[in-house]
Amino acid sequence: MGKRRKRAGGRHGLQVVTLCISTTMVLVLLGLLVFFVLTARNLSAYVRENLTVTVMLADSVGDNDARLMCREMYRRPYTRGVDYISKEQAQREQAAAMGADPSEFLGFNPFSATLEVRLKSPYANRDSLRWISSELKKDGRVTDVAYQEDLMDAVNDNLRKFSVVLLALALLLTCVSFSLINSTVRLSVYARRFRIHTMKLVGASWGFIRRPFLRSAVGIGLLAAVLACCVLGGGAFLLYSYEPGIVAVVTWRELAATGVAVFVFGVAITAFCSYVSVNKFLRMSAGDLYKI
Repeated sequence: MGKRRKRAGGRHGLQVVTLCISTTMVLVLLGLLVFFVLTARNLSAYVRENLTVTVMLADSVGDNDARLMCREMYRRPYTRGVDYISKEQAQREQAAAMGADPSEFLGFNPFSATLEVRLKSPYANRDSLRWISSELKKDGRVTDVAYQEDLMDAVNDNLRKFSVVLLALALLLTCVSFSLINSTVRLSVYARRFRIHTMKLVGASWGFIRRPFLRSAVGIGLLAAVLACCVLGGGAFLLYSYEPGIVAVVTWRELAATGVAVFVFGVAITAFCSYVSVNKFLRMSAGDLYKI
């Protein structure tokens, strides 16, 4: 009898370990998906805000006037940042890029001073750029406004496609994850179906029978969530070590929201699956338990 109990306890312990490992793996996948969904918005804003509008200034505009224009530009609602590039700086940069100074054979500096304007994310689209461009051209100090309209459209189109694919993947992976965890929990409850029936025979209420199963499921869900968060946190640390600039896209808010989502998924799915599985066996008669 003692050996039989010991063997049953060993099997139950193995089932718990298996359930914990499989739940952890599923939660890691769900956590990655939540992480990518949350950072997709930041990535979209980061890409858009790094697209620039070049405002070319007239030769009569001096450095003081140009810096005054920078301050005026900062106050506009669509501006995220402004960089002033003087004629001399433009000449030095182009000479370094081409390997020769054009002013040496032209006799004058052919480059004009420019303002490199970085827009806020909501304004980085074709319609906004058109009215921004027309507004800037009304200033007599501005000779021309240039921006990469095709690149802007391509970026926006690709970001929209990426968002649709990510949403479809999220729905698919959520269904698959629920199915995997549900199957694992049902196998764990199935192994103890006769114990459920015995407790029912001695008059235990359904709530009393469900309680230890739910406690066990919640405990496994919490442990799996902790392990999954450790794996995801380690991955985030490695990503930061490889590319420190990733903090512009991945902030502590996304990491905290991912951790909370992993804990909610871990507890909610395991508890719900355990509740449904126990109820299924509670409704069965003794004869039905032998047929499954």
